[in-house]
Amino acid sequence: MLAARKIYKYRMRSRLYPGISILLFFVLYCYTAIGVFIVLILTLLHLKKPIPFLFQMWAKSVFLIIGKKFRVYGKENIRKDSRYILVANHASLFDIVAITSFYPGISWFGHERLLKVPLFGKILKMTDYVPFKEPNYKNTKQMVEQLVHKSKFQTVAIFPEGTRTLNGKINQFYRGFIYLFRTRDIEILPVTLNGFYELKPKNRFYINFDSKLDVVIHKPIKREELIEKSDAEIIETVKTVIESAYHKC
Repeated sequence: MLAARKIYKYRMRSRLYPGISILLFFVLYCYTAIGVFIVLILTLLHLKKPIPFLFQMWAKSVFLIIGKKFRVYGKENIRKDSRYILVANHASLFDIVAITSFYPGISWFGHERLLKVPLFGKILKMTDYVPFKEPNYKNTKQMVEQLVHKSKFQTVAIFPEGTRTLNGKINQFYRGFIYLFRTRDIEILPVTLNGFYELKPKNRFYINFDSKLDVVIHKPIKREELIEKSDAEIIETVKTVIESAYHKC
């Protein structure tokens, strides 16, 4: 009986969800275009103070449009007067939207190709996005300098896996965030995103409306707890914290 229900739900998803997803992506595209236009006007008028709030409202409303809610646990672990290196697992294009919904005004560090995504790339540029480029001496030096500068004024968010998982498992972390950590007196804020692989993974075009989402903000890891560790040990420490709250739906 249980197996029959699962088969039925799978067939319903495969028949209905693609069509609904196409409609919602069109709505989101138009809605985001309006938001980008408003932010561009504010930027031209040198009215930048409301922009983080508008990004937060946009991010929250994206989930309302697709009919998904998610709980955020551990908000009390974010101190308003502090700046962090926010490190999170990566499974979906909605990951950035989810984090922006509860932590606006942060600077993102990620793949350069995301800047080429229509409208979404424009939004990233407006959030002081630092693109990851081919890691040669010149590019690496430039990226680190940009990140160090941003981290003086903003929390910097990084997906250390480098790309979205293709199987729902958390991939090995790269050490890009460690370069920034070693140059700044700053704490690492681990964040676990749950259910976003089921919602919309990289290798599936439609949204799964049955997915259950939640976000866990862990306690910041103090600099003194990590600074004497090797790069491999820092990666293992941060990854273990994130994995401690991770579950596949």
